[in-house]
Amino acid sequence: MNAPDLAISPAPVKLPTDAPAMRKRAKTSGQLRRSTLVLLRWCAIAGQSLALLIVTQVLGFDLPLGPCLAMIGLSIFVNIVVTASYELERRVGDREAGLQLGFDLLQLAALLWLTGGMANPFALLFLAPVVTSATTLNKKVLLSLGLLATGLSFGLIYNSQPLPWDPAGSFTLPLTFRLGVFSAIIIGSAFTSLYAWRATKESRAMSDALAATEAVLAHEQKLAALGGMAAAAAHELGTPLATIQVIAKEMTRELEAGTPLGEDAALMLSQAQRCREILMQLSQRGDEGDAIHDALSIEDLLEEAAEPYITFGKDISLDVAGDGEEPVLKRQAELLYGLKNFIENAVDFAKSAVELTGRWDEAGFSIIIDDDGAGFDPAILGRLGQPYVSKRQRPKQVDELAGGLGLGVFIAATLIERTGGKVTFGKSPAGGARIELVWSRKNAGLLL
Repeated sequence: MNAPDLAISPAPVKLPTDAPAMRKRAKTSGQLRRSTLVLLRWCAIAGQSLALLIVTQVLGFDLPLGPCLAMIGLSIFVNIVVTASYELERRVGDREAGLQLGFDLLQLAALLWLTGGMANPFALLFLAPVVTSATTLNKKVLLSLGLLATGLSFGLIYNSQPLPWDPAGSFTLPLTFRLGVFSAIIIGSAFTSLYAWRATKESRAMSDALAATEAVLAHEQKLAALGGMAAAAAHELGTPLATIQVIAKEMTRELEAGTPLGEDAALMLSQAQRCREILMQLSQRGDEGDAIHDALSIEDLLEEAAEPYITFGKDISLDVAGDGEEPVLKRQAELLYGLKNFIENAVDFAKSAVELTGRWDEAGFSIIIDDDGAGFDPAILGRLGQPYVSKRQRPKQVDELAGGLGLGVFIAATLIERTGGKVTFGKSPAGGARIELVWSRKNAGLLL
């Protein structure tokens, strides 16, 4: 592959606000809406009231009805105050959410104290506020609520009103059983909270990574549109420039060639002609919607994607062949950016050579990128393509487009998958890394 006269390397895309800003917002404004907390409390109030009604009126057990209704009324009062004083659709900070969930734990503990403590089957509800905090709040609030739930439930083992057995006092659950219920609640809280926290963390990471991908794609689409803008500008500037050229010609005829004014007129004419030539070149470059420019063979695609990196001191070779009709591809920002990213990665870590292979048949087509470097670390090979997987140390190039967050491979793979392709990572026969991109003709979103 011969080096062109001009190789323009795409500037790295910085995302100074997207992912970091999202994390900052998550810390300051939280993930829970105030309306969600209020709705959950109304549901708890309805459930507590229904349970109290069934136990006292249907089953006929004798409970301290007045104090229990007072505890439920306190929750109603808190909900009314929150609804009247604050905007429900606003996201609440971790501190406010922690205080509201802490109140719910205290109110539940008070009801349980009145109705049997840890012998009451509804003691399991201690799980709800803790798991809610695990999915939406930070670790500090989660730890605080977990300790509060642990302390309250442990206190209820030894200090609570008895369950209303019939006849009264006919049965008492042993301490061992109540300790078992306490242990089950604590272990259940720990496991469910850990699972919920882990799932939420991965979901947020994926959300941030996809936001970074969208920002990169928007940037690439802007760059792709510059050719069309240049063509439009060339078209608009052509008319006034032609007028200037006509006037300059008339001036050169009227003025003597050897005089200062005559020389200025000749210079104006020559520069106007030069501007017309430049605009003509611009109008022929990358006009968006140009059928010839938008159509790429696999060889054209590989040459264009590899062009910015042929001066990096590594030998880049092409091998393109196939059976049947060669596919004609649409020029897409997703395809070019993803392919450039993978090629740049291979060039960065290759010792001396990178091989680009294009193959096609009646079923589909593929592009394989091999390098002779150290290859992928086996510890992360199975997780490559996921966000924030970054074990290889590299210069500030591809990963810089996401603020050094290890999103380069994820973004490239995501963009390739948007075109209908599948990305796999493995070991090259040369001993280095191999990245294989495969499209089927049936599912490819980039065939003309």
